[in-house]
Amino acid sequence: MIGPVVTGTPVLSPVMLVGQAPGDKEGPMGRPFAWTAGKTMFQWFSTIGMTEEQFRGRVYMAAVCRCFPGKAEKGGDRVPSPVEIERCSRHLASEVKILKPQLVIAVGKLAIAQLLGPHAAKDLQLKDIVGAQRRIELAGHALDLIPLPHPSGASTWHRTEPGKSLLVRGLALIERHPSWRSLLDARSEYASASP
Repeated sequence: MIGPVVTGTPVLSPVMLVGQAPGDKEGPMGRPFAWTAGKTMFQWFSTIGMTEEQFRGRVYMAAVCRCFPGKAEKGGDRVPSPVEIERCSRHLASEVKILKPQLVIAVGKLAIAQLLGPHAAKDLQLKDIVGAQRRIELAGHALDLIPLPHPSGASTWHRTEPGKSLLVRGLALIERHPSWRSLLDARSEYASASP
């Protein structure tokens, strides 16, 4: 994999976002979801009450792998190998043990598969998981998982049916989740306390 390691703002939060791995632009920019896919993803979150700046300051952003995996032979970003995923898994497990999030938003099929575990990942179909909430255990901690599709411009899944409707359903679940609501309430309290 190609450094540098890319991490989000170290924020204590009841909500954690887990992506696949940074792209080639995220390393030089020093933050996750800093390019095209991020623009799309933050537009999604703005529809449920949180701007990009607010999201980055309120939600802990993690990933299955923390370095750019390089380009695939046929174009696009290479999917991290099982060995790379295993080597990076201790970071995510440690973060979950420290933060004890109540809600994890998994973005993209690889992140969803890692959080659901190998038994569920084998025949994972986005249409069967996006738009639903599941209670899972991760690193010995019980939490709610709400999966979203990857916001990549290379994918049309979230722009066509059934993906488009399932994305809306998933965002509605996030918006109603008590942990997300607590972040919106904290944002409102902060804004009203400002001069």
